[in-house]
Amino acid sequence: MNPPRRPAPWPVQFYRSAVGKKWVMAITGIMLMGFVFGHMVGNLKMYQGAHALNVYGESLRELLYPLLPRTLTLWIIRIGLILAFVFHIHAAASLTLMNRRANAGGYESKRSWQAANTASRSMRFTGIVILAYLIWHLADFTWGWVNPDFVRGDVYRNVQASLTNAIPAAIYVLATLALGVHLFHGAWSLFQSLGLNNPKYNSWRRGFAMGFAGLITIGNLSFPLAVVSGAASDDVCYEEGDRIVTCETVFAEAIEDGRLSIEQYDELSDGERLRIIKAYEANEELRFEEGTS
Repeated sequence: MNPPRRPAPWPVQFYRSAVGKKWVMAITGIMLMGFVFGHMVGNLKMYQGAHALNVYGESLRELLYPLLPRTLTLWIIRIGLILAFVFHIHAAASLTLMNRRANAGGYESKRSWQAANTASRSMRFTGIVILAYLIWHLADFTWGWVNPDFVRGDVYRNVQASLTNAIPAAIYVLATLALGVHLFHGAWSLFQSLGLNNPKYNSWRRGFAMGFAGLITIGNLSFPLAVVSGAASDDVCYEEGDRIVTCETVFAEAIEDGRLSIEQYDELSDGERLRIIKAYEANEELRFEEGTS
């Protein structure tokens, strides 16, 4: 006779229930919504030019530095977001399976079907699209695998290099629209998942969902449109053939007048480029041949 199994810890038991999974979906959804909002706001630096966007990107790597090693805080945030994604996806898939088992035989009432709007019925589809685009986004702007002219640390240049091409820009637009639909239903339903679904607040919930999803959609759609239209090209980009060498004015001017070669520019580290940009803005003498200012 086998000894009785020890009960799982309370958090595990809670997560195994439908209510627990809905709570996890709501909490991780709030975390991911916060990330999407912060990411969009940070990317608005693009409208201030290459320096502003690149310094913003560098500041993320130096969060809490020197209190903590450089990039450590960023990696802690990344790991937290990865866990939020994993639990969000697992909870969604588990709830789908639980609902299918509860409706064995394939029957769904007419009332239930009518209650599900277009956004809620497309959550699985938009979720898959967003996950696929997330991988593409990382391969484009973080790893550089699919970016035609990638330089690590030069965020502005990488955005220009990618979104000036029709296919990446179209992928970005379609993924943004899918994200907007997903956010609308997610922002609407998270209150219900947390038990905060009093009918008298439904108009407020709908307004919040529409407002948040609309804000993120419009903000993110503006980036490829700005690149294609030239509205975000206030900096002088130095190009060699089809390659965007740099979109930082200081380097573009130096290459133009022969003080810096393309080979020397490519060999500069992120830190060296940032120091040169700061020296340029402070009107200090630049010594490119040493890679420092």
